[in-house]
Amino acid sequence: MGRIDEVFRKKGTTAFIGFTVAGDPDKETSIRIAKSLIDSGTDILELGVPFSDPVADGPTIQRADDRALAAGTTPDTIFAIVQEIRAYSPVPIVFLTYYNTIYRRGIDRFYCQAHEAGVDGILVADMPVEESAEVVAVASKYGIDPIFLIAQTTSDDRMDRIVSQAKGYLYLVSVLGVTGVRKTIAPEALTLLHRVRKHTDLPLALGFGISTPEHLMTCEMAGADGVIVGSAIVDLVERHLDDHDAMEHALKQYVFHMKDAVGKSIP
Repeated sequence: MGRIDEVFRKKGTTAFIGFTVAGDPDKETSIRIAKSLIDSGTDILELGVPFSDPVADGPTIQRADDRALAAGTTPDTIFAIVQEIRAYSPVPIVFLTYYNTIYRRGIDRFYCQAHEAGVDGILVADMPVEESAEVVAVASKYGIDPIFLIAQTTSDDRMDRIVSQAKGYLYLVSVLGVTGVRKTIAPEALTLLHRVRKHTDLPLALGFGISTPEHLMTCEMAGADGVIVGSAIVDLVERHLDDHDAMEHALKQYVFHMKDAVGKSIP
């Protein structure tokens, strides 16, 4: 059983999946950010692989990608970051990346190096399931879970195709649009959760726009196995670029606050 599966085997708890961009604002600080997220209770660490045109992401994460790229972050840098995190903690690590990054390096080489560094899952944000066969086969070869997005617009037939290829968990997109903090969880997100549950027993994690304990409790009450928080975390990083000690403190307090809400929605 892989590390991701072990997280979701914990009954009666909703996994907190924390996202940060690898290399933002630089290699050493991004490692410090990752350790802060882990130390405060993050169950799964999702690392964004910086990309010049992250079409699924809103301005907060786009700026983080720009900072990481400006600092000279490359795939080699990211694999080195993973190795340091893996030496520090057994927390599951998932990449969120775009296909061109994998293609340019070579699919087999990218997944081999990811495996050697200690990556547990990879989500390729712009890879349609219809074109995923080669990537899924290579992921299986290296014991890496292929994670897929499901949106409100995903048809039932396409959902079945995704479910047949996915492992680890499914990333359910709670809103139409790009990443970014929202005020509320849309009812459509919870409808999507119930709809996908009819198709699979895989863990379901809601992302895009989740940022408060109230959001987490709403998702938990609806039956989400996990919540994915990205923009709220990256925003804290951006706000404290000039004071890394304050950044670390703010991140830990935020995750502690979010984790404290886990289980509060259950009578």
